[in-house]
Amino acid sequence: MFITLEGPEGSGKTTQAQRLYRFLCDSGRQAILMREPGGTALGDKLREIVMFSGDVPISSRAEVLLFAAARAQLVEEVLLPRIREGFIVVCDRYADSTLAYQGYGRGIDRSRLRSVIDFATGGLTPDLTFLFDVPVEIGLSRNRSGQLSADRFEQEDLDFHSRVRQGYLDMARAEAQRWVVINATLPVDAVWERVREETLDRLGTP
Repeated sequence: MFITLEGPEGSGKTTQAQRLYRFLCDSGRQAILMREPGGTALGDKLREIVMFSGDVPISSRAEVLLFAAARAQLVEEVLLPRIREGFIVVCDRYADSTLAYQGYGRGIDRSRLRSVIDFATGGLTPDLTFLFDVPVEIGLSRNRSGQLSADRFEQEDLDFHSRVRQGYLDMARAEAQRWVVINATLPVDAVWERVREETLDRLGTP
C-alpha cells in the first residue's frame, strides 16, 4: 500500500507522517517512511538545491524538472522495490505537490506537468492520500514561528499559498476516492485519530 500526505505549509503533515509510520511498525506491519524531495543520495542533494538555493535563481520549469529528477530516483530506487516486497510506504509529499505548487501556485500548464509526472513516476499513484487543510495565514505562522530561515516556498506571498491550498482542494474533490481531507486546525491528537481510522479502514482492519 502506498500512502501519501499532502498539504500547504504548516499543515502538520510531517508530524502525522511520522506518527503513522510508528503506528504501522508498532502494529507489526512492514513500513517505511520517505519524504519528497529526498530519500536517496541524489534526491537529498537536489533537495538542498531546490529548497535552500539562497540567491541562486531557479526558473519555474527548472524547478519542475529538479523535483521530477528527485522523484524518478526515489520511485526506482526505493518506492517500487518496497511496494513489491509488501511494505506499506508512507511518503511525506509526492507528485500532487508538483501540481499544487508548480501548477496552481506557479501557474504552469497542468496537463504538461502531468506528462512530466507520469514520466518521472512510471505511473505509480498512491492508494490513499491525506490532505491536511489549513488556512494559509495559520499554516505560515506555524512554520515561521521559531525558524531561523524559511525555505524558498515559505518565502512566497499569501496569494501564492492561497493558490496552492485551492489546488489541493480542487484535486481532492476531483478524485474523492483517493483523497481524505482533514481539518488541520483541529488538535494534533484529533487529526491523528482521523488518520489512524482512515488508514485502518483502507487496510481492511477492524
